[in-house]
Amino acid sequence: MTAPFLKPIPRLRATRVACAGGLLLCLLGQDASAADVLVVTDSRHPVQSASGARVIELDLPERIEAELTTGLPADPGRAAALVQQRLRDGGQALQRRIGSAYQGVADAWGLGLAKVPAVVVDRRYVVYGEPDVARAVARIESHRRAQP
Repeated sequence: MTAPFLKPIPRLRATRVACAGGLLLCLLGQDASAADVLVVTDSRHPVQSASGARVIELDLPERIEAELTTGLPADPGRAAALVQQRLRDGGQALQRRIGSAYQGVADAWGLGLAKVPAVVVDRRYVVYGEPDVARAVARIESHRRAQP
């Protein structure tokens, strides 16, 4: 004989079904324009970024390195010590910034992009040379509607 507290409760089952159905509707009802947008550029090609887009600046690692090496003494030992001190002073935030910058370069390289700026949607569609991200995404969405 089963313990009474292990018996399924009809109301609980209905609640589970309702929650699962609500979740399914939320997932299926998302707007098609809520896509994964990636913008790849550099400091020589500024873009008008759209909210929610991930922006990768290909020259950001070089710029961070320039910040760390500005005003170093000619003596290699003293210069190395100063850079190490700057890295320590920057702490976790600087380490995350450096890691994110290099990860962005690796991600862009993995996509095989040909030039900048590039706006990539869903890692499948790309528009080159358009500095207005919203306009590039609109062009991609227009193409997707025309070519289902």
